[in-house]
Amino acid sequence: MLNSIDSKRNTFFYIYFLLIFISACSYEKADPYYEGNGYPQAVGKIIENKCATSGCHNEKSKVAVAGLSLESWNQLFEGSRSGAIVIPYQPDFSTLIYYTNSYNEFGAIHLSPKMPIGKEALTKEEMKILYEWVKNGAPNSQGDIKFPDTVNRKTVYLTNQGCDVVTLIDSESKLAMRYVDVGASPSIEAPHMVKVAFNNQFWCVSFIAGTYFQKFSTIDNSLMGQVLLGFGSWNTFAISKDSKVAYVIDWSSAGKVAVVNLEDMTAIVYSGFSYPHGSALNASDDTLYVTSQLGNYLYKIPVNNFSELQLISLNGLPPNNTTSLDPHEIIFSPDGSKYFITCQKSNEIRIFKTSNDSLIATLATGQYPQEMGISSTMPYLFVSCMEENSSSNNSERGSVSIINYNDNTLIKQIYAVYQPHGIVVDEEYQRVYIANRNINTSGPAPHHSSVCFGRNGYVTAIDMHTLLPISGFKAEVSVDPYGLGISN
Repeated sequence: MLNSIDSKRNTFFYIYFLLIFISACSYEKADPYYEGNGYPQAVGKIIENKCATSGCHNEKSKVAVAGLSLESWNQLFEGSRSGAIVIPYQPDFSTLIYYTNSYNEFGAIHLSPKMPIGKEALTKEEMKILYEWVKNGAPNSQGDIKFPDTVNRKTVYLTNQGCDVVTLIDSESKLAMRYVDVGASPSIEAPHMVKVAFNNQFWCVSFIAGTYFQKFSTIDNSLMGQVLLGFGSWNTFAISKDSKVAYVIDWSSAGKVAVVNLEDMTAIVYSGFSYPHGSALNASDDTLYVTSQLGNYLYKIPVNNFSELQLISLNGLPPNNTTSLDPHEIIFSPDGSKYFITCQKSNEIRIFKTSNDSLIATLATGQYPQEMGISSTMPYLFVSCMEENSSSNNSERGSVSIINYNDNTLIKQIYAVYQPHGIVVDEEYQRVYIANRNINTSGPAPHHSSVCFGRNGYVTAIDMHTLLPISGFKAEVSVDPYGLGISN
């Protein structure tokens, strides 16, 4: 632009060039960046000129390129058919960086085909702009960060055992929105279970190869506290409804139960359990139920007096550790009147009446039943069955059994999964999320590499209205996705 229009001569040239510019605009589309695509200027110029171009990641061409349009900041955060491509603050988990990066200083993962396809790779300066932008939250031109931190956001939490991270998924969009580093050691501690406290103020995570139990804020995901439990395979845990106590289970031959004060993060550890695993509190929170996984029984423990625990047989035989049941997990019905136990060796669900621990029904499930999710708005219990070889289709292994818990009947099996484990019900959006471990090398090939060793797994979901898998939703996450939790 001219710097001065003080003279007539300068005025003439200003008008002359302005007319040329207006004439050109009548024949050519203006630079899309200046049409409000929402990107910061430096980022927008790179993406609009080299990514959101004809035949590539624009709205017209996105069907052929994994369903991803980069025409605007909002469309970027609609993701692709493999899920989110940018995780705010974390370029090391953002595939936008993987596919555009050619420089080790911006990460070791350089995936092919290199973007932009058929053109020169991004310069180091351009790559630095993208990398720093994602590292700073990938804000829009107004400085807004996608998925702003708030305790009211409905969030699904997923442990990744092979990477020591918890993936946070936005329930509304079904997109991964954050990856939170967990654990207290540089070595892999394998986060196993994650749960949100009933007060919705924090979430907790246990580790099967670590010595700590950790507590994180649901607002900004910062570490609020941790407690040293000692060596053990700390698997499952139950949180009291007042959000003050957690009961954490060590799955080992000389197993333990740690009673954690969630206010001051101190613990009392009780020993004398044989391979304890699944855990749940009854409706009044005065009794803890723990399955003995290599047995035929469960422990029924008054929380105020562990010495008065009872052994409850699950098959009418004396409690023993040579059974064919192997009870894995336990969950109570919404009204607390009965509880359900997955028996991974006998491939069944056993249903008991809470008032007297009597067996109500036994239902066959898919092979190797593991975790359960239960709905309080519909009469459905969902059971992940991890190893059922349902067909010759290498993209499927395992199933989800759906049970009507009012009349104790099996409704159907869903097979569009691969080694499903964690499972959780989202009542607000009427979905059931499933963690597909995908650790078998013959399973579906991951879409991309990981910053950790191993194969990425993925998350799928079931529509509770149709009881069918949600079409087109298969969100790739990190290595060995295992446990699922959800905000209240």
